Amino acid sequence: MAGLMARYTPPCWPKCTTSRFQQTNRSCSIRCWCSTAPPNRSCPLSLPAAASCCSRWASCSPLCGSVWAVVRPGAVTVRDRLPAALAVLVLLLAVWLRFNDIGAQSFWNDEGNAYVQATRDFTAIAEHAARDIHPPGYYWLLALWRQAAGETEMALRLLSALASVLSVAFTFALGRRLFGSEAGLAAALLVALNSFSIYYGQEARMYALLALWGAAGMWVFTCFVGRPGLRWGLALALVSAAGLWTQYAYAFVLLAQGVLMVLWLADLLRREGLQAFAYSFGTYVAVNLLALALYLPWLPTALNQIASWPSAGDPVPFAEALGVILGWLMFGITYTETVAGSFAVANLLLLFGLLPASRQPHGWWRLLTPVLWLVVTLAIFFAFQLFRQQNLKLLIPAQIALALWLARGVWVLWRLADDERPLRAVLFRGAATAGMVWLVFNLALGLGPLYSDPEYRRADYRGIVADLNATLRPGDAIVLDAPNQEEVFRYYYDGDAPVYMLPPGLGGNDDATRAAVQNIIAAHERAFVVFWGEAERDPNRVVETTLDAEAFEVGDRWYGDVRLATYVMPRQLQVSVDSGARFGDHITLERYALSAETVMPGDVLQVRLEWATGEPLEERYKVFVQLLDENGMLVAQRDSEPGGGLALTTTWTPGQTVIDNHALVIPGDLHAAHYLLIAGLYNINQPTARLPVDGNDALVLAQITVEEPSGE
Repeated sequence: MAGLMARYTPPCWPKCTTSRFQQTNRSCSIRCWCSTAPPNRSCPLSLPAAASCCSRWASCSPLCGSVWAVVRPGAVTVRDRLPAALAVLVLLLAVWLRFNDIGAQSFWNDEGNAYVQATRDFTAIAEHAARDIHPPGYYWLLALWRQAAGETEMALRLLSALASVLSVAFTFALGRRLFGSEAGLAAALLVALNSFSIYYGQEARMYALLALWGAAGMWVFTCFVGRPGLRWGLALALVSAAGLWTQYAYAFVLLAQGVLMVLWLADLLRREGLQAFAYSFGTYVAVNLLALALYLPWLPTALNQIASWPSAGDPVPFAEALGVILGWLMFGITYTETVAGSFAVANLLLLFGLLPASRQPHGWWRLLTPVLWLVVTLAIFFAFQLFRQQNLKLLIPAQIALALWLARGVWVLWRLADDERPLRAVLFRGAATAGMVWLVFNLALGLGPLYSDPEYRRADYRGIVADLNATLRPGDAIVLDAPNQEEVFRYYYDGDAPVYMLPPGLGGNDDATRAAVQNIIAAHERAFVVFWGEAERDPNRVVETTLDAEAFEVGDRWYGDVRLATYVMPRQLQVSVDSGARFGDHITLERYALSAETVMPGDVLQVRLEWATGEPLEERYKVFVQLLDENGMLVAQRDSEPGGGLALTTTWTPGQTVIDNHALVIPGDLHAAHYLLIAGLYNINQPTARLPVDGNDALVLAQITVEEPSGE
C-alpha cells in the first residue's frame, strides 16, 4: 500500500464491529481496520499528514475506535478549512454580542447580592450561600475573578460573558460530534444570536456558567459513552461536580444523561454482550459516584434548601406555559419581536430533525441526544411546578439542546438532496438554507430591543440613587421594602441619609413592621421608599398600607420593575369639611381635610378624602386631585386609585369609610394668585368618563392662595 501508515484512535465513539471499512475523502484515501495490529508498518499519529487526514474524515472516526489507516496525503483545500474558519467567525459574533454595552445597565437586585458575595472570603461565601437557594461555586469563582478584573459592572459581568462565549464553542463541538461540522455551525450560530443566551451572558449571575457546564458536560458525556475510560470518565465527573456546585438546575442535565446512558447500555448489551455492558455500566456508576463525592460537602445543605424551597410556579395553563418556554428557547427573551410564521418554520425543522439519517453509526442515539435532553428537562420543570418567568433562566442549558435539534433539522434537509436529481437537490438544499436564514433573521430581530427596549432592561438602581442624591435633604429617610435590596443599593449609595430595611428580619411579624414604619413617620419629614419583591417578604403590604394611611404619597416612578415612591409626613390638617357630595349613583365623599389654604411654591399640599359607598362597586375608579388657575388651566395634579392603589373601589364594603390621602406638589415657578382645588373620580378604563357630582364632573374643595416666598 502506498502512502503513510498511521494509527488513529478517535476520542469518543465505540469500536466498530465491522472487519474493514474503506472510504475516499477528497484529498486522501483511508482504509480502516478495527484490529489491534496494523496490516503493515505504522507511523505515529503525530505525523502531520496522517493526523490531518484522519481528523478531517468524518466517516471513519465514528465507526472505528482504534483503527489503522493508510493515508495518501493531498493538499488541504479551502473547503477543508471552511468549517473551522466559520466557527471562528461565529465565536467572534458571540463575543461582540455579549460584550456590546455590557456595562451600560445598572446592577439589579441579584447582581448586587453576587457582588457582596464576591467581596467575602470562601468560608463566608459558603456560610451566606447556605442561607440562600444557590450553591457557592459561582460566587467562589467570581471572588477570584473580582481580584483580577475589578468590581465595576462591566468587570464583574465579563466572567458571564466569557462563559457564554465558551458555551457557544462547546455547542459547535457537540453538534459536530453528533451530526457533523455543518450542524455544529448551525447550532452554534443559533446559540450565539439567541437573546436568552446573550441576556444572561451580560449578567453577573451563575446562569451563563450553568449553560457552559451544560454544553461541556454533554460534549464530555458523548465522548465518555464511546470511550468509557479513565480520561473521559474523570473529565465527566469533574464537569458534573462543577455544574452542581454552580446551580442545582444542573441536575436536569445529569438526569438527561442518565436516560441517554440507559438507552445506550441497552443497545450495547444487544450488540456486544454482557462483558461490554458490565464494563460501561460499572464505569458510568463509578464516574457518578466520584462526582457525588466531590459534591458531598455541600450535599446536605443542597437537600435542605431544595426541600424547603416553596413551590413558586404560576397557575398558567400548560399549553400557554409551553409556548412561552419554547419562545424563549427558540428565539430568546425577545421572542415576541419575531415575524408571524417563525414558530411554524422552527417546528417544521424540529420535525425534520426527528428523521433518521442514512449511513450514520448509532444515528438513533445521536438523534435522541438533544431531543431527550430537552424533553427530560421540560418534564422535570413542569413536574415540580416551576413555571414562572423568574424561573425560566434555569432552562438555559435546554436552549442549547433545542438549538442542536433545530440544527439537525437543517442538516437532515440538506442531506436529503440527491445530486443525481438536480431538482430534488435544489428543492431540499434551498429549503434547508431558507429555514436557517429565517431562524437567523428572526433571532436578529430581537437584538435591537434587547439592548434598547426598556421592557428588557434590568432594574435601574443606579438611576434611583442618582435621583435620590439630587433630591435628599436633612431629615429625609430611605426605606427598602423588601430588605434584600440592600446589597445592590449599597453598591451605588454611600450618602448620609438613614436607610431602613423593612420588614425587619425575614418578615412575617406585621405588628413589628407597622411599628417600625410609624417610628419612621414620626422621626422624619420625608421618606423615599424603594419597593421590590415586597409580595414575598411583606405579603400583607404592611409597609405600604401604613404609609398610605398615615403619610401622604407625593408621587412615584418606575425604574424597570422597581418603584420609588416619595412620601411626606403628615402635618396638622387645618381645614376640615363635612361634604356628603354624591359621585355617580353610589359613592359619597363624606368629608375631606386640607393641610392649608395658603401655600408657597414648592410646598406640598396634603389632602385627605374619606369615601364611602352604598352598594358594592363593579368598576375600578381613579381619584384625581387638581389645581386650576383662574382660567381653568391645570397647573398641578395627582391621579391614583384610592389608598395609594391598595383600596380599589371594587373592594369597598358598603357603609365602610375609606381613607384616601393625596399630596399635591405646588410647582416651584407658580406665580402668586388664587387657584381652585378640585377632586373627582373617573373610570380607570375610560379616563374621560368622570363620575358626575352636583351636575359637574368634579367637586371644588377649596380656593388655594399661592403666596410669594418671604424676602422676594
